[in-house]
Amino acid sequence: MTALRKWLVAGLLVVVPVAITLAVLNWIVGTLDQTLLILPEAWQPDRLIGVHIPGFGVLLTLLILLAVGAAASNFIGKQLVHMGDRIVSRIPVVRSIYSSVKQVSDTLFSPGGNAFRTAVLVEWPRPGVWTIAFVTGVPGGDVANHLTGADWLSVYVPTTPNPTGGYFVMLRRSDCIELKMSVDDALKYVVSMGVVAPAAPSIGHNR
Repeated sequence: MTALRKWLVAGLLVVVPVAITLAVLNWIVGTLDQTLLILPEAWQPDRLIGVHIPGFGVLLTLLILLAVGAAASNFIGKQLVHMGDRIVSRIPVVRSIYSSVKQVSDTLFSPGGNAFRTAVLVEWPRPGVWTIAFVTGVPGGDVANHLTGADWLSVYVPTTPNPTGGYFVMLRRSDCIELKMSVDDALKYVVSMGVVAPAAPSIGHNR
């Protein structure tokens, strides 16, 4: 029985990650394939080829993103984007949602964005208990006027195993210990609930 249980666990360790990865990829491809619905029925790959081949939506999505990015990168495209932003900013309710999402996306995806660039160790949710968090910037607006007497950081504390849910807090820089690990390694550590520990930094990296 001991050998059977050992083989069962070994099999699960191999099959479960593969199965979950394939399921996630299947969901992503299936979702992106919905973009094919914007094409005229006569142009859809299923009709042209006669057989459904998953993945054409991924190619179409990439082409759309490249086309929009190229158009938005020239002078005329930038003016059109600014014009669209001004129009949306005048629509009640929509402007609040759009501006919030745009600010987050600009911070996350722009080359100069500073979000999730640094992993830190903080005491959370009480003194003596530590967890991994990510620096997202510094407090701004009127909030910064009330946080005096120290250098403050805006920090995102993710939950595990789903890091998309978490807490936004403002902590003193002195209360945050910067970790010598990449954001990817830190996220893996959080998602795996501490099972997949990142490698210790080399001596040369500490210097």
